[in-house]
Amino acid sequence: MRILAIIPARAGSQRLPGKNWRLLAGRPLADYAMAAANEAALLTDIVVNSDSEEVLALGHGYANFHCIPRPAALSTERSPAIDYVTHTLACMEAMGKPAYDAVAIIQPTSPFTLAADIDATVALLAESGADTAVSITEIPHDLNPLKLKVLREERLEPYFEPEAGRMAAHDLPKVYIRNGAVYVTTLETIRNGEIIGPDCRGYLMPRERSVDINDAFDWRLAEFLLLG
Repeated sequence: MRILAIIPARAGSQRLPGKNWRLLAGRPLADYAMAAANEAALLTDIVVNSDSEEVLALGHGYANFHCIPRPAALSTERSPAIDYVTHTLACMEAMGKPAYDAVAIIQPTSPFTLAADIDATVALLAESGADTAVSITEIPHDLNPLKLKVLREERLEPYFEPEAGRMAAHDLPKVYIRNGAVYVTTLETIRNGEIIGPDCRGYLMPRERSVDINDAFDWRLAEFLLLG
């Protein structure tokens, strides 16, 4: 399969300004994703797509990367991912690149993603014949949906259904969530305007590699895991 990898790194971040080039344990945050993508074996082309000069300069440090400036209209907080994906595909087509079979989005906010995680998610898509393969992690048992409650006039009541005595981890079903690190989607699905198609498969990553940095608390957690 021909895989176009995109590392999308906007300049704007409301909760943690400038986070994509902010130094995490001495390295710009976005560099972790770039290094993992650079080491992955199953990516055909790698693009850094950003409206940040700092991030684009970082991408230029990798000899085999393509660095594509993102238009301001596609760089707002509300800009959907499908817009920068189709913009990147159009730019690569204009460069004369042959058509791709799938697009892999590698998020710069997930600094613990390994090259092996990227390759495994790509392989899952290829082997399953699904529309999409994404990285996931298991939700801790104390956050299991069956434990969620609401307050009604100070009375704690089930949000979904009664626990019915299912309080221990072994009594509860395993539940998973996308961890935001890697998304791999067929070109056909992208052409249909979707990042995640109807048939989506999950590649399991451990909790300690599933930190998705969105705010200052996430940043401090990542620093702790990296530096101890």
